Amino acid sequence: MKRNKFTQAALAPLLLAASVSAQAATWEIDPEDSTVIFKYSYSDTPYQGEFRNVQATFEIDPLSPSECKIDVTIPIEDLYVGDEETKSYMFDIELFDVDQFPTATFVADQCEVTGVDSFTAKGMLTIRDQTHPIDFPFDLDIDGMRFNLTSEVTVQRLDYGVGQGYFANTSAIPNDIVIEVDVYADMLQ
Repeated sequence: MKRNKFTQAALAPLLLAASVSAQAATWEIDPEDSTVIFKYSYSDTPYQGEFRNVQATFEIDPLSPSECKIDVTIPIEDLYVGDEETKSYMFDIELFDVDQFPTATFVADQCEVTGVDSFTAKGMLTIRDQTHPIDFPFDLDIDGMRFNLTSEVTVQRLDYGVGQGYFANTSAIPNDIVIEVDVYADMLQ
């Protein structure tokens, strides 16, 4: 009887570790509950838009977050800005050139722990076939089979070719674009 209890006590941490590592899984974005907002200004007036129908998968192991994998595809043609005239400017050859470059992507395969629930993904952002490394800081709140990832990052639009001709003028539209991410994702079974 004593041996049985000792064995159970000795194995308990191993069983706990095995059940926690079982949480290492693939998560998929819930597009209905998630938002990816971009903020910019034009002639000193602030505006914002939303990238809709974003597709994303995340492979995150809470016990080994440094080996994360994040794969995001943003369909530029689904962006929302509130009025059709602004949307047509956004789609034009001088900005996103959506006919040539219908999607933007972010891919990361490394994360650094920066706090209790805070991380930085080291990845590559591609817009208009221009790919550059980017650090993507985020907070992660895991609740069972679902998580909430929040982030704010600033992107220099001209690095990605978003702003040709008139729109290359940073006095009208500043180079810095703020991206706010509030994503919910569910663990795939």
